[in-house]
Amino acid sequence: MHKRMTITLDEAVYEGLNRTVGKRRMSQFIEDLLRPHVLDTALDDGYRAMAQDKDRELEAQEWCNDLAKDMSDEAR
Repeated sequence: MHKRMTITLDEAVYEGLNRTVGKRRMSQFIEDLLRPHVLDTALDDGYRAMAQDKDRELEAQEWCNDLAKDMSDEAR
């Protein structure tokens, strides 16, 4: 969900922004600049990198499956 907000910029900054990215892309440009500074994505980036490690994911899957087998054998 997007929220609308009004910001005030120096005229020269606005003109440079308009010239660089264009009117229709200003919001996305500003959002892309701000996102890493206001959202803590370090954990997300770490999980994403781990998920791309296929050997690690295979080992983790095997570990989970073995753990589930061990649990099913235990008496309650």
